Amino acid sequence: MEIFKQALLKPGPPESFALQVVQEAIKPQKQTKLAQDENQLLENILRKLLQELVSCAVQSGEKIMHYGQSIDDEEAIQSQIPRLLDIVLYLCEKEHVEGGMIFQLLEDLTEMSTMRNCKDIFAYIESKQDILGKQELFARGKLVMLRTCNQLLRRLSKANDVVFCGRILMFLAHFFPLSERSAVNIKGVFNTSNETKYEKDAPEGISIDFNFYKTFWSLQEHFCNPASISLAPTKWQKFTSNLMVVLNTFEAQPLSDEEGNANNLEEEAATFSIKYLTSSKLMGLELKDPSFRRHILVQCLILFDYLKAPGKNDKDLPSDSMKEEIKSCEERVKKLLETTPPKGKEFLHNIEHILEREKNWVWWKRDGCPPFERQPIEKKAVQDGAKKRRPRWRMGNKELSQLWKWADQNPNALTDPQRVRTPAVSEYWKPLAEDMDSSAGIEAEYHHKNNRVYCWKGLRFAARQDLDGFSRFTEYGIEGVVPMELLPSDVRSKYQAKPSDRSKRAKKEETKGAAQQAEENQIATPASEIDGEGTRVDLEASAAPMDTDVTATTPTADENQKQSSDTDAGQEAGQSEADAEAEAGMIDGETDAEVDLDAVG
Repeated sequence: MEIFKQALLKPGPPESFALQVVQEAIKPQKQTKLAQDENQLLENILRKLLQELVSCAVQSGEKIMHYGQSIDDEEAIQSQIPRLLDIVLYLCEKEHVEGGMIFQLLEDLTEMSTMRNCKDIFAYIESKQDILGKQELFARGKLVMLRTCNQLLRRLSKANDVVFCGRILMFLAHFFPLSERSAVNIKGVFNTSNETKYEKDAPEGISIDFNFYKTFWSLQEHFCNPASISLAPTKWQKFTSNLMVVLNTFEAQPLSDEEGNANNLEEEAATFSIKYLTSSKLMGLELKDPSFRRHILVQCLILFDYLKAPGKNDKDLPSDSMKEEIKSCEERVKKLLETTPPKGKEFLHNIEHILEREKNWVWWKRDGCPPFERQPIEKKAVQDGAKKRRPRWRMGNKELSQLWKWADQNPNALTDPQRVRTPAVSEYWKPLAEDMDSSAGIEAEYHHKNNRVYCWKGLRFAARQDLDGFSRFTEYGIEGVVPMELLPSDVRSKYQAKPSDRSKRAKKEETKGAAQQAEENQIATPASEIDGEGTRVDLEASAAPMDTDVTATTPTADENQKQSSDTDAGQEAGQSEADAEAEAGMIDGETDAEVDLDAVG
């Protein structure tokens, strides 16, 4: 403890000596962070030291937060208790000690101090709000800080310490996040202990109607617990009857602009009290006070807003007749607020805006107080096998869209003499030939054969400049179209080893067609008798009868008729076979073309 007492007198910021003081006092196992038992030991030492400093300050008659403060010739020395709190706060912020230690010391300090000193202590807490609100400290000490503030509020007077209570509530609103449920009245419980006491019996010599006095102040019983009105219809009827009396009195005794200007509301706000005096002798003066009237009328609007609050169950909603009465009373109250000087319309507009915002908080509470903070949306990676959405291009596809864009950026592109240039086939297929070379080590996914546009352009060049390579596309695919001189020797042999299936099919069709032609010619040749030998002419002689040197016997009329009929039949048969072959060739050509286009596509 003596080490810490000496540290309080050291000049300079706590960063220069705080950790060294802890190491000398505790001698921890680790140099920068204390263990659990070491934290407990340090906390006990600091709490005892704080108690001694507070006791010394009380005995000396000085304020607690000013004890030990002095001014030397060169510099002012900070008081001892704030100095101790600064050292502990630095150690907690740097995580050298347990983060909740500073909150525990502040709670002890407020419990040991009077309300006069608590104002100075709370001023220190407000000055360190940014550091205390850091996540590493807030998570450890938020409940201790909430307990400390609630204890202060219980000790304060709600009538005399209004400003200090407001400071504590504002601090809690900034210290805790909006979604903190501990600061929200989830169940909507009303403070029924806030009773307004007024005279029950009429005193002697009163100058006002005492029945009106009791009727007026009886409204506070309903304002104190609005839930009781909706549950009991008799209470609602009593409330409306009393309210009508009050509203009729306000309307019968309107305030003039002179009366409104006579009361300086700005000076009154500096000494504002949340409770009005209920003496019957002051009733006549209070009715002439515009702020007093506004106070009562705003209470009415708050009550009506609660009865119409959204999110209630069906059984809690007001009846239709009750809704109509609420609407009519609300219109009268708003009209009175608008006519109450000064600046009645502006005041009513502000009250309506506040009540409208209050509905958002009601809905938020009814929904379970979801957090306001939203985490940034992370882009999820597309899973393997998931269907990807195809991009939509302005001109239908990527190439045309880029061309349209380039045309706007290059207006002279169409007049450029170098615009049209068809490359040679060998030059065009060089990238694909390099991909096919195994020694290049190019991975398959980066091959040019995967580029459909590149393959489609190459097939068009091959169809115009290299028909031999184009014919290899059906058997070997796009790699077979590459000229052989561009390929390495080991790859070239692969595409030269097997004969083309298309060549085999062409030879087979040619052989078959020759055999059919010979058979047709044999049927079409007439059976002629040759003079001397009686032998049949061969196939070649029958195909060309005009070139034979053998003199044929002149046929009879019947034989001539038979020969002509056989010849006509043979010609018709030959014509039919030729048409069939032509149709078969057209079908084969169409099929081959379709196969080529599908392979390219």
